[in-house]
Amino acid sequence: MSKKLFTLAQVSHHNHSKDCWLVIHGKVYNVTKFLDDHPGGDDVLLSSTGKDATNDFDDIGHSTSAVAMMDEFYVGDIDTSTIPSKVQYSPPKQPHYNQDKTPEFIIKVLQFLIPLFILGVAFGIRFYTKSA
Repeated sequence: MSKKLFTLAQVSHHNHSKDCWLVIHGKVYNVTKFLDDHPGGDDVLLSSTGKDATNDFDDIGHSTSAVAMMDEFYVGDIDTSTIPSKVQYSPPKQPHYNQDKTPEFIIKVLQFLIPLFILGVAFGIRFYTKSA
């Protein structure tokens, strides 16, 4: 059975949870069926689509059984001439995080304001009861 040769552009179209392909060590893997079973979660695999994921894969230090498991997901080879030698970093698209709306921030503000309020009430009571 001969395996197909893919370009990076072809592989990069398979970049979502219903169809996820990765390029690792010059080989193309269809890991769609493995997304739910991946110990690091599907987000880890999905973030490595559309590029050469070899460094991402090697940085983790996968076990020999994990490397052997890859054979069942192998679909072909990558045309290495289509992989850019230098990749421009693009940060992942994440919603803006507003630190001022977290419950922890609100609790910290209340921990500061409530004692000030109590102190103000105490001074007010002291002031009005002393003058009367």
